[in-house]
Amino acid sequence: MLPDRVGELAALGTSLLWSLTYVQFTIAVQTIGPSRLNRLRLAIALGCLLAAHAAIYGVPIPLDAGIARWGFLIGSGVIGFAISDAFLFRALLRLGAHRTSLVMALVPIYSALLAWALFGERMTPVQVLGGAAAVGGIALVVSARASGDQVTRGAAHPAAGLAFALAAAAAQSSRYILSKQGMSGGYPVLSTNVIQILSATIAVWAPALASGAWRRTLLSPFGVRAATATVGGAVAGPFLGVTMSLVALAHAPVGVASTLMALPPLFLLPFSRFVLKEPVGLRAVAGTLLAVGGVAVLLLL
Repeated sequence: MLPDRVGELAALGTSLLWSLTYVQFTIAVQTIGPSRLNRLRLAIALGCLLAAHAAIYGVPIPLDAGIARWGFLIGSGVIGFAISDAFLFRALLRLGAHRTSLVMALVPIYSALLAWALFGERMTPVQVLGGAAAVGGIALVVSARASGDQVTRGAAHPAAGLAFALAAAAAQSSRYILSKQGMSGGYPVLSTNVIQILSATIAVWAPALASGAWRRTLLSPFGVRAATATVGGAVAGPFLGVTMSLVALAHAPVGVASTLMALPPLFLLPFSRFVLKEPVGLRAVAGTLLAVGGVAVLLLL
């Protein structure tokens, strides 16, 4: 029974890992900043991936991928990790973990719109209503007034945070489509992720090396809490989480996998309340349920 559900289990595990990643990166970004966090967590994740690939396949980098596959996966890595996550970390700084993850639940909606624009895929009226419900739920939560504690963290005026989160979601949906093309023909999941993270790491570190910003990234001190959160988020997110998400997409229907991977806003309600000390009221709970339900309707009907 369990082998038949490996895709669904991987998707659920992905949601749990991404929920942990949101918490870890929210803690880290408040201390070391978004640019430094983006560079460090990609370098850590790349080291883990290269070691795992070498242990399994005998070489750290998959050199057997063709030019076309490299092209799709380079684009996927740069857009989905270097660019998307640069926006994501700025959104976390302004919106917090729960509200940012809720806006990121728009990724399946963006993907559906891209599929309609690029491939002519049509949505039923019920799916359109599901998308509208998701957007309405997100608006309900994001438009809530910030508490005094959130004001001190820059979340009192969420317009900039919302713009960053929307940009991150748009870029992430492009990553899904490019990843699907790059994985065509049964290309290994781990090799796919190595190419993506390698490309993103080069994209964020090349400007830092040229400008000298690498010195501040590597040499500036930061506390144990920030260091632990950065390493933990790197392992849980771009290493384990993304690899597991690719397993889910390879072994489960896209609608089912995407819906299960859109659950972090639900998991983050208790995380936000008890770990990050963010206020979670009835409005946040109702909006989250409405948004996740809308995504489920969009993808499953």
